[in-house]
Amino acid sequence: MSNFIRLLLRRVLAMPIMVLGATLLVFLVMSLSTADPARLALGESATPEALENYRERFQLNDPLLVKYVRYLGGLVQGDLGESFTGVPISEMVARSFPITLQLTFLGLFLGVIIALVLGIIAALFRDKWPDQVIRFVSITSLATPSFWLALLFIQWFGNIPGGLGWFPAVITDWVNFSDDPARYINQVTLPAVGMAIPLSGSLTRVVRTAMVEELDRDYVRTAIGAGIPKHIVVARNVLRNALITPLTVLGLRVGYMMGGAVVIEMIFNIQGMGNLIFQGIMRNDVNIVQGVTITIALAFIVINLVVDLLYVLVNPRIRSI
Repeated sequence: MSNFIRLLLRRVLAMPIMVLGATLLVFLVMSLSTADPARLALGESATPEALENYRERFQLNDPLLVKYVRYLGGLVQGDLGESFTGVPISEMVARSFPITLQLTFLGLFLGVIIALVLGIIAALFRDKWPDQVIRFVSITSLATPSFWLALLFIQWFGNIPGGLGWFPAVITDWVNFSDDPARYINQVTLPAVGMAIPLSGSLTRVVRTAMVEELDRDYVRTAIGAGIPKHIVVARNVLRNALITPLTVLGLRVGYMMGGAVVIEMIFNIQGMGNLIFQGIMRNDVNIVQGVTITIALAFIVINLVVDLLYVLVNPRIRSI
């Protein structure tokens, strides 16, 4: 059995423990809510007998441990429970989660492209004016909140009075890429760019530092001294070795990107997980908030597993451990 397979098995075997911890934490936090599901479902005019019958019917009087085990059993089967209005939460998540994933990975893709271009240029022109300009741009981007950028983009480029009208300020009807590619690109441009810029600011600095460290290694000077063109050395060796550290940082940033997508969705009225959790909060529906939070937590765990495997594939030294 190769070292890669052993590392893969260790990561996979650790996943149930992480999933159990995440679900337990979310369940315990949500259990602290003072909202009464029976009262919210039946209304303020419900009689005490009706409220008690509702609690017995939906097993709300059971001990916390019993409710958690029952919830965990349903979660294994893909059942996230029901909202206080009786709608299955898994159906809500199935409609909303793909939209949030699309926004997250579009912002991630744009942010990585920008960071790679700027980070490589800054490293190749170390301490010269391009490096100084890129440093300033990256620090400014890092310090700029994505939601504030989104509001600025709406004001500048949105179809509102005073804006250029290039992009929709509010997305009332989500369109998939397969249905209308042009309209899809038009509706996701502002949200994706708003998420990408802060990510590119932090990642550019990491890429630059990793590239500078790699360019100072002996094998680079030896290869260039042997007559190999510098651009070939950078493309074939330096870039691959330098990407190991940014890849690790990127795995940690994916979770924050997904959280940022939730806020961006609320600004642009996108019917994703952000809008869903906002509805749950406004209705005081703990089950919706719990279902959305657990889904995002599980997605974060899975994405980090994938990043760990990519890290192992990129870094030969890890494969030899």
